[in-house]
Amino acid sequence: MKNSLLSKSLWQILSISLLLSTLTLQAQEIDLLLKGGHLIDAKNKINSKMDVAIKNGKIFRVAVDIPANSAKKTVNISGMYVSPGLIDIHGHVFHGTEPDNYLSNGLDAIPPDGFTFRSGVTTIVDAGGPGWRNIDVFRKNIVEPSKTRVLAFMNIVGQGMRGIEAYEQDEADMDPKLTAAIAKKHQDIVVGIKLAHYIGHDWDPTDKAVEAGRIASIPVMVDFGKALPPLPLSDLLLKHLRPGDILTHAYRYDQEYDKDGNMLEHKQAIVDVKTEKVKDFVWDARKRGVIFDVGHGGGSFNWSQAIPAMKQGFVPDVLSSDLHTGSMNAGFKDMANLASKFLSLGMPLADVIAAATWNPAKVIQRTELGNLSVGNEADIAVFNLREGDFGYTDASGMAIRGKQKLEAELTIRKGKVVWDLNALSSPIIKQ
Repeated sequence: MKNSLLSKSLWQILSISLLLSTLTLQAQEIDLLLKGGHLIDAKNKINSKMDVAIKNGKIFRVAVDIPANSAKKTVNISGMYVSPGLIDIHGHVFHGTEPDNYLSNGLDAIPPDGFTFRSGVTTIVDAGGPGWRNIDVFRKNIVEPSKTRVLAFMNIVGQGMRGIEAYEQDEADMDPKLTAAIAKKHQDIVVGIKLAHYIGHDWDPTDKAVEAGRIASIPVMVDFGKALPPLPLSDLLLKHLRPGDILTHAYRYDQEYDKDGNMLEHKQAIVDVKTEKVKDFVWDARKRGVIFDVGHGGGSFNWSQAIPAMKQGFVPDVLSSDLHTGSMNAGFKDMANLASKFLSLGMPLADVIAAATWNPAKVIQRTELGNLSVGNEADIAVFNLREGDFGYTDASGMAIRGKQKLEAELTIRKGKVVWDLNALSSPIIKQ
Protein backbone atom coordinates (compact mmCIF):
# COMPACT_ATOMS: atom_id res chain seq x y z
CA MET A 1 0.00 0.00 0.00
CA LYS A 2 2.77 2.43 0.98
CA ASN A 3 4.72 1.50 -2.13
CA SER A 4 1.63 2.12 -4.22
CA LEU A 5 1.06 5.55 -2.68
CA LEU A 6 4.75 6.39 -3.08
CA SER A 7 4.67 5.36 -6.74
CA LYS A 8 1.57 7.46 -7.27
CA SER A 9 3.22 10.47 -5.60
CA LEU A 10 6.33 10.10 -7.67
CA TRP A 11 4.25 9.87 -10.82
CA GLN A 12 2.38 13.06 -9.87
CA ILE A 13 5.64 14.89 -9.18
CA LEU A 14 7.02 13.72 -12.50
CA SER A 15 3.87 14.81 -14.32
CA ILE A 16 3.96 18.25 -12.72
CA SER A 17 7.64 18.57 -13.59
CA LEU A 18 6.96 17.64 -17.22
CA LEU A 19 4.06 20.09 -17.35
CA LEU A 20 6.19 22.92 -15.94
CA SER A 21 8.94 22.08 -18.40
CA THR A 22 6.47 22.16 -21.29
CA LEU A 23 5.03 25.47 -20.12
CA THR A 24 8.55 26.90 -19.85
CA LEU A 25 9.36 25.82 -23.39
CA GLN A 26 6.10 27.30 -24.62
CA ALA A 27 6.90 30.54 -22.81
CA GLN A 28 10.27 30.72 -24.57
CA GLU A 29 8.78 32.14 -27.74
CA ILE A 30 11.90 34.19 -28.53
CA ASP A 31 14.69 32.47 -30.47
CA LEU A 32 17.45 34.98 -29.64
CA LEU A 33 17.46 37.86 -27.19
CA LEU A 34 20.08 40.64 -27.26
CA LYS A 35 19.99 41.98 -23.73
CA GLY A 36 21.44 45.06 -22.11
CA GLY A 37 22.69 46.94 -25.17
CA HIS A 38 22.24 50.58 -26.18
CA LEU A 39 20.11 50.67 -29.33
CA ILE A 40 20.52 53.31 -32.05
CA ASP A 41 17.73 53.17 -34.64
CA ALA A 42 17.30 56.42 -36.58
CA LYS A 43 14.01 55.52 -38.27
CA ASN A 44 12.32 54.69 -34.98
CA LYS A 45 14.05 57.56 -33.16
CA ILE A 46 15.60 55.25 -30.55
CA ASN A 47 18.88 56.14 -28.86
CA SER A 48 18.71 54.42 -25.50
CA LYS A 49 19.11 51.13 -23.69
CA MET A 50 16.81 48.55 -25.27
CA ASP A 51 16.61 44.78 -25.57
CA VAL A 52 16.00 43.26 -29.01
CA ALA A 53 14.15 39.96 -29.45
CA ILE A 54 14.30 37.80 -32.59
CA LYS A 55 11.89 35.07 -33.65
CA ASN A 56 11.80 33.14 -36.94
CA GLY A 57 14.51 35.38 -38.40
CA LYS A 58 12.58 38.60 -37.80
CA ILE A 59 12.47 41.37 -35.22
CA PHE A 60 9.90 40.17 -32.68
CA ARG A 61 10.07 42.80 -29.96
CA VAL A 62 12.09 45.86 -28.94
CA ALA A 63 11.64 46.93 -25.32
CA VAL A 64 13.45 48.25 -22.26
CA ASP A 65 13.57 44.98 -20.33
CA ILE A 66 12.57 41.70 -21.96
CA PRO A 67 12.78 38.75 -19.50
CA ALA A 68 15.64 36.39 -20.29
CA ASN A 69 13.49 33.37 -19.42
CA SER A 70 11.26 34.19 -22.39
CA ALA A 71 14.10 33.38 -24.81
CA LYS A 72 15.67 30.13 -25.91
CA LYS A 73 19.02 31.93 -26.09
CA THR A 74 20.11 35.20 -24.47
CA VAL A 75 23.27 37.13 -25.34
CA ASN A 76 24.44 39.69 -22.81
CA ILE A 77 25.67 42.78 -24.65
CA SER A 78 25.71 45.21 -21.75
CA GLY A 79 27.90 48.23 -22.43
CA MET A 80 27.72 47.73 -26.20
CA TYR A 81 25.84 49.50 -28.98
CA VAL A 82 23.20 47.83 -31.13
CA SER A 83 22.21 49.07 -34.58
CA PRO A 84 20.50 47.80 -37.70
CA GLY A 85 22.93 45.92 -39.92
CA LEU A 86 25.04 48.41 -41.85
CA ILE A 87 24.22 49.15 -45.49
CA ASP A 88 27.23 49.80 -47.71
CA ILE A 89 25.94 51.38 -50.94
CA HIS A 90 29.30 51.53 -52.72
CA GLY A 91 31.21 48.26 -52.85
CA HIS A 92 32.73 46.14 -55.61
CA VAL A 93 31.79 42.52 -55.09
CA PHE A 94 31.35 41.25 -58.66
CA HIS A 95 34.24 38.88 -58.03
CA GLY A 96 35.30 36.46 -60.73
CA THR A 97 38.29 34.87 -62.38
CA GLU A 98 38.12 36.37 -65.86
CA PRO A 99 41.47 37.97 -66.79
CA ASP A 100 41.55 41.74 -67.33
CA ASN A 101 37.93 42.17 -66.27
CA TYR A 102 38.68 44.68 -63.49
CA LEU A 103 35.56 45.06 -61.28
CA SER A 104 33.14 43.14 -63.49
CA ASN A 105 33.57 39.40 -62.93
CA GLY A 106 37.27 40.02 -62.33
CA LEU A 107 39.95 39.62 -59.69
CA ASP A 108 39.93 43.21 -58.41
CA ALA A 109 36.45 42.79 -56.96
CA ILE A 110 36.06 40.69 -53.82
CA PRO A 111 33.60 38.04 -52.56
CA PRO A 112 31.10 39.82 -50.29
CA ASP A 113 30.77 37.42 -47.35
CA GLY A 114 34.47 37.59 -46.51
CA PHE A 115 34.45 41.36 -45.98
CA THR A 116 30.96 42.38 -44.83
CA PHE A 117 29.88 40.65 -41.63
CA ARG A 118 33.18 41.27 -39.82
CA SER A 119 32.47 45.02 -39.88
CA GLY A 120 28.73 44.89 -39.14
CA VAL A 121 27.60 45.10 -42.78
CA THR A 122 24.60 42.96 -43.74
CA THR A 123 23.75 44.63 -47.08
CA ILE A 124 26.23 45.68 -49.75
CA VAL A 125 25.50 47.35 -53.08
CA ASP A 126 27.87 46.72 -55.95
CA ALA A 127 28.44 50.14 -57.52
CA GLY A 128 28.62 49.61 -61.25
CA GLY A 129 30.24 46.21 -61.68
CA PRO A 130 27.43 44.71 -63.76
CA GLY A 131 25.82 46.28 -66.80
CA TRP A 132 22.85 45.03 -68.78
CA ARG A 133 25.04 42.53 -70.63
CA ASN A 134 26.22 40.65 -67.51
CA ILE A 135 23.69 41.33 -64.74
CA ASP A 136 22.53 37.70 -65.11
CA VAL A 137 26.04 36.45 -64.34
CA PHE A 138 26.20 38.79 -61.34
CA ARG A 139 22.90 37.46 -60.03
CA LYS A 140 23.84 33.79 -60.48
CA ASN A 141 27.45 33.97 -59.24
CA ILE A 142 27.25 36.64 -56.54
CA VAL A 143 23.73 37.51 -55.39
CA GLU A 144 22.25 34.05 -55.09
CA PRO A 145 25.07 32.19 -53.26
CA SER A 146 25.95 35.03 -50.86
CA LYS A 147 24.72 35.17 -47.27
CA THR A 148 25.15 38.93 -47.40
CA ARG A 149 22.26 40.74 -49.04
CA VAL A 150 23.77 41.91 -52.35
CA LEU A 151 22.19 44.63 -54.49
CA ALA A 152 23.52 46.67 -57.42
CA PHE A 153 23.83 50.03 -59.10
CA MET A 154 23.80 48.81 -62.70
CA ASN A 155 26.36 50.48 -64.94
CA ILE A 156 25.18 52.63 -67.83
CA VAL A 157 27.92 50.80 -69.78
CA GLY A 158 26.52 47.46 -70.94
CA GLN A 159 29.78 45.64 -70.16
CA GLY A 160 30.00 47.20 -66.69
CA MET A 161 33.39 47.94 -65.14
CA ARG A 162 35.43 45.60 -67.34
CA GLY A 163 38.18 48.18 -67.87
CA ILE A 164 38.49 51.95 -67.77
CA GLU A 165 40.07 52.45 -71.19
CA ALA A 166 38.81 49.44 -73.12
CA TYR A 167 35.15 49.48 -72.09
CA GLU A 168 34.09 52.36 -69.85
CA GLN A 169 34.67 55.01 -72.54
CA ASP A 170 32.43 53.24 -75.08
CA GLU A 171 29.50 55.63 -75.50
CA ALA A 172 27.96 53.26 -78.06
CA ASP A 173 27.48 50.78 -75.20
CA MET A 174 25.61 53.36 -73.09
CA ASP A 175 21.94 52.73 -73.90
CA PRO A 176 19.58 54.38 -71.39
CA LYS A 177 16.38 52.69 -72.58
CA LEU A 178 17.86 49.19 -72.65
CA THR A 179 19.65 49.77 -69.33
CA ALA A 180 16.39 50.92 -67.71
CA ALA A 181 14.47 47.96 -69.13
CA ILE A 182 16.96 45.44 -67.75
CA ALA A 183 17.07 47.29 -64.44
CA LYS A 184 13.29 46.95 -64.18
CA LYS A 185 13.53 43.25 -65.01
CA HIS A 186 15.96 42.85 -62.09
CA GLN A 187 14.27 45.38 -59.82
CA ASP A 188 14.58 43.06 -56.81
CA ILE A 189 18.35 43.62 -56.85
CA VAL A 190 18.96 46.75 -58.97
CA VAL A 191 18.61 49.91 -56.88
CA GLY A 192 20.23 52.48 -59.16
CA ILE A 193 22.35 53.38 -62.18
CA LYS A 194 26.11 54.07 -62.05
CA LEU A 195 28.42 56.19 -64.19
CA ALA A 196 32.15 55.96 -63.43
CA HIS A 197 35.59 56.65 -64.85
CA TYR A 198 34.45 58.55 -67.93
CA ILE A 199 37.36 60.58 -69.33
CA GLY A 200 35.74 62.38 -72.29
CA HIS A 201 34.92 66.07 -72.10
CA ASP A 202 31.15 65.91 -72.62
CA TRP A 203 27.96 65.38 -70.62
CA ASP A 204 26.34 62.68 -72.80
CA PRO A 205 27.26 59.72 -70.53
CA THR A 206 25.98 61.59 -67.46
CA ASP A 207 22.74 62.47 -69.18
CA LYS A 208 22.29 58.91 -70.45
CA ALA A 209 22.74 57.55 -66.91
CA VAL A 210 20.22 60.07 -65.56
CA GLU A 211 17.79 59.18 -68.35
CA ALA A 212 18.04 55.49 -67.45
CA GLY A 213 17.43 56.38 -63.83
CA ARG A 214 14.41 58.50 -64.76
CA ILE A 215 12.83 55.73 -66.83
CA ALA A 216 13.42 53.10 -64.13
CA SER A 217 12.53 55.51 -61.26
CA ILE A 218 15.80 54.82 -59.43
CA PRO A 219 18.71 57.07 -58.38
CA VAL A 220 21.96 57.60 -60.24
CA MET A 221 25.41 57.45 -58.65
CA VAL A 222 28.24 59.35 -60.36
CA ASP A 223 31.98 58.91 -59.84
CA PHE A 224 32.99 62.33 -61.19
CA GLY A 225 36.20 64.11 -62.05
CA LYS A 226 38.04 61.99 -64.62
CA ALA A 227 37.19 64.19 -67.62
CA LEU A 228 40.08 65.86 -69.43
CA PRO A 229 39.90 68.83 -69.43
CA PRO A 230 37.75 68.85 -66.28
CA LEU A 231 34.01 69.40 -66.47
CA PRO A 232 32.53 71.83 -63.92
CA LEU A 233 31.38 70.09 -60.74
CA SER A 234 28.83 72.87 -60.29
CA ASP A 235 27.14 71.90 -63.56
CA LEU A 236 26.95 68.26 -62.52
CA LEU A 237 25.39 69.06 -59.15
CA LEU A 238 23.04 71.84 -60.22
CA LYS A 239 22.16 71.11 -63.86
CA HIS A 240 22.51 67.37 -64.55
CA LEU A 241 21.81 65.38 -61.39
CA ARG A 242 18.30 65.19 -59.94
CA PRO A 243 17.31 65.43 -56.28
CA GLY A 244 18.09 61.99 -54.83
CA ASP A 245 20.98 61.34 -57.21
CA ILE A 246 24.37 60.69 -55.62
CA LEU A 247 27.84 62.19 -55.86
CA THR A 248 30.19 59.51 -54.55
CA HIS A 249 33.81 60.17 -53.44
CA ALA A 250 32.59 63.44 -51.95
CA TYR A 251 35.83 64.09 -50.01
CA ARG A 252 38.20 62.86 -52.69
CA TYR A 253 40.63 65.51 -53.79
CA ASP A 254 43.93 66.32 -52.11
CA GLN A 255 45.87 69.56 -52.35
CA GLU A 256 47.77 70.00 -55.60
CA TYR A 257 50.75 72.26 -56.36
CA ASP A 258 52.42 73.61 -59.48
CA LYS A 259 56.14 73.22 -60.24
CA ASP A 260 56.93 76.29 -58.15
CA GLY A 261 55.13 74.97 -55.08
CA ASN A 262 52.05 77.16 -55.43
CA MET A 263 48.77 75.57 -54.39
CA LEU A 264 46.39 74.95 -57.29
CA GLU A 265 42.63 75.16 -57.13
CA HIS A 266 41.01 71.77 -57.79
CA LYS A 267 37.83 72.32 -59.75
CA GLN A 268 36.40 68.93 -58.81
CA ALA A 269 36.75 69.39 -55.03
CA ILE A 270 33.81 70.33 -52.79
CA VAL A 271 36.15 72.37 -50.55
CA ASP A 272 38.16 75.26 -51.99
CA VAL A 273 41.70 74.13 -51.25
CA LYS A 274 42.96 77.72 -50.86
CA THR A 275 40.25 79.14 -48.59
CA GLU A 276 39.28 75.78 -47.02
CA LYS A 277 35.64 76.76 -47.44
CA VAL A 278 32.90 74.49 -48.76
CA LYS A 279 31.97 75.96 -52.13
CA ASP A 280 28.66 77.81 -52.34
CA PHE A 281 27.28 75.66 -55.14
CA VAL A 282 27.91 72.54 -53.01
CA TRP A 283 25.63 73.91 -50.30
CA ASP A 284 23.09 74.76 -53.01
CA ALA A 285 23.25 71.20 -54.34
CA ARG A 286 22.57 69.81 -50.88
CA LYS A 287 19.55 72.09 -50.55
CA ARG A 288 18.13 70.77 -53.83
CA GLY A 289 18.51 67.18 -52.61
CA VAL A 290 21.73 65.86 -54.16
CA ILE A 291 23.19 63.10 -51.95
CA PHE A 292 26.85 63.23 -50.87
CA ASP A 293 28.40 59.80 -50.32
CA VAL A 294 31.85 59.10 -48.87
CA GLY A 295 32.97 56.20 -51.12
CA HIS A 296 36.34 56.03 -49.36
CA GLY A 297 38.18 53.46 -51.48
CA GLY A 298 41.91 53.30 -51.96
CA GLY A 299 42.25 56.78 -53.42
CA SER A 300 39.06 58.73 -52.81
CA PHE A 301 39.10 60.15 -49.29
CA ASN A 302 41.38 62.94 -48.11
CA TRP A 303 41.64 64.70 -44.78
CA SER A 304 42.35 67.97 -46.63
CA GLN A 305 38.73 67.86 -47.83
CA ALA A 306 37.01 66.04 -44.98
CA ILE A 307 38.39 68.02 -42.02
CA PRO A 308 37.44 71.53 -43.22
CA ALA A 309 34.10 70.27 -44.55
CA MET A 310 33.21 68.68 -41.22
CA LYS A 311 34.27 71.80 -39.31
CA GLN A 312 31.75 73.77 -41.39
CA GLY A 313 29.01 71.22 -40.79
CA PHE A 314 29.11 69.63 -44.22
CA VAL A 315 28.64 66.06 -43.07
CA PRO A 316 28.16 63.09 -45.41
CA ASP A 317 24.65 61.86 -46.12
CA VAL A 318 25.97 58.32 -46.48
CA LEU A 319 29.06 56.39 -45.39
CA SER A 320 30.28 53.83 -47.91
CA SER A 321 33.38 51.81 -48.64
CA ASP A 322 34.33 51.60 -52.33
CA LEU A 323 35.52 48.18 -51.25
CA HIS A 324 37.87 46.29 -53.58
CA THR A 325 41.37 44.79 -53.52
CA GLY A 326 42.93 48.24 -53.75
CA SER A 327 41.18 49.62 -50.65
CA MET A 328 40.62 46.87 -48.10
CA ASN A 329 44.25 46.77 -46.93
CA ALA A 330 44.95 50.49 -47.44
CA GLY A 331 43.51 53.57 -45.75
CA PHE A 332 39.93 52.33 -45.86
CA LYS A 333 40.15 48.92 -44.10
CA ASP A 334 36.44 48.38 -43.34
CA MET A 335 33.16 50.12 -42.58
CA ALA A 336 33.72 50.08 -38.81
CA ASN A 337 37.02 51.86 -39.36
CA LEU A 338 35.33 54.40 -41.63
CA ALA A 339 32.65 55.03 -39.01
CA SER A 340 35.40 55.54 -36.44
CA LYS A 341 37.02 58.17 -38.67
CA PHE A 342 33.89 60.28 -38.63
CA LEU A 343 33.56 59.84 -34.88
CA SER A 344 37.08 61.25 -34.66
CA LEU A 345 35.97 64.21 -36.79
CA GLY A 346 33.28 65.05 -34.25
CA MET A 347 30.25 63.42 -35.83
CA PRO A 348 27.92 62.11 -33.07
CA LEU A 349 27.64 58.33 -32.85
CA ALA A 350 23.90 58.37 -33.57
CA ASP A 351 24.53 60.36 -36.77
CA VAL A 352 27.35 58.03 -37.82
CA ILE A 353 25.08 55.01 -37.40
CA ALA A 354 22.25 56.75 -39.29
CA ALA A 355 24.62 57.50 -42.18
CA ALA A 356 25.38 53.77 -42.49
CA THR A 357 21.85 52.42 -41.91
CA TRP A 358 18.67 54.45 -42.32
CA ASN A 359 20.10 57.15 -44.63
CA PRO A 360 21.36 54.69 -47.27
CA ALA A 361 18.13 52.69 -46.99
CA LYS A 362 16.20 55.80 -47.99
CA VAL A 363 18.68 56.70 -50.74
CA ILE A 364 18.31 53.31 -52.45
CA GLN A 365 14.54 53.27 -51.81
CA ARG A 366 14.64 50.15 -49.63
CA THR A 367 13.04 51.48 -46.47
CA GLU A 368 12.38 47.99 -45.13
CA LEU A 369 16.14 47.97 -44.45
CA GLY A 370 18.24 50.02 -42.07
CA ASN A 371 15.90 49.81 -39.09
CA LEU A 372 14.76 47.35 -36.42
CA SER A 373 11.01 47.74 -36.73
CA VAL A 374 8.99 44.76 -35.52
CA GLY A 375 8.38 42.31 -38.37
CA ASN A 376 11.47 43.31 -40.36
CA GLU A 377 14.17 40.80 -41.23
CA ALA A 378 16.57 40.63 -38.27
CA ASP A 379 19.76 42.18 -39.68
CA ILE A 380 21.64 43.55 -36.68
CA ALA A 381 25.11 44.80 -35.76
CA VAL A 382 26.53 45.00 -32.23
CA PHE A 383 29.52 47.30 -31.69
CA ASN A 384 32.02 47.81 -28.91
CA LEU A 385 33.08 51.45 -28.65
CA ARG A 386 36.67 51.33 -27.49
CA GLU A 387 38.47 54.22 -25.82
CA GLY A 388 42.20 54.77 -26.41
CA ASP A 389 44.69 56.19 -28.87
CA PHE A 390 43.99 55.18 -32.46
CA GLY A 391 45.31 56.23 -35.86
CA TYR A 392 43.27 56.75 -39.03
CA THR A 393 44.76 57.09 -42.52
CA ASP A 394 43.35 58.74 -45.61
CA ALA A 395 44.00 57.83 -49.25
CA SER A 396 47.12 60.00 -49.44
CA GLY A 397 48.78 58.30 -46.46
CA MET A 398 48.18 61.16 -44.04
CA ALA A 399 46.85 60.28 -40.57
CA ILE A 400 44.92 61.75 -37.67
CA ARG A 401 44.66 60.46 -34.11
CA GLY A 402 41.36 59.53 -32.53
CA LYS A 403 40.22 58.59 -29.05
CA GLN A 404 37.43 56.23 -30.07
CA LYS A 405 37.15 53.14 -32.23
CA LEU A 406 34.15 51.04 -33.18
CA GLU A 407 34.61 47.27 -33.41
CA ALA A 408 31.96 44.90 -34.70
CA GLU A 409 31.42 42.36 -31.92
CA LEU A 410 28.38 40.57 -33.31
CA THR A 411 26.61 40.55 -36.66
CA ILE A 412 23.24 38.91 -37.24
CA ARG A 413 21.76 38.24 -40.67
CA LYS A 414 18.19 36.92 -40.97
CA GLY A 415 18.23 36.19 -37.26
CA LYS A 416 21.37 34.03 -37.39
CA VAL A 417 24.74 34.94 -35.90
CA VAL A 418 27.20 35.27 -38.81
CA TRP A 419 30.05 37.08 -36.99
CA ASP A 420 31.01 36.79 -33.34
CA LEU A 421 34.36 38.38 -32.57
CA ASN A 422 34.62 37.34 -28.93
CA ALA A 423 32.28 34.34 -28.75
CA LEU A 424 29.50 36.32 -27.05
CA SER A 425 26.85 33.93 -28.35
CA SER A 426 28.73 30.67 -27.73
CA PRO A 427 28.45 28.43 -24.67
CA ILE A 428 31.56 28.40 -22.47
CA ILE A 429 33.26 25.13 -21.51
CA LYS A 430 35.30 24.55 -18.38
CA GLN A 431 39.07 24.55 -18.84
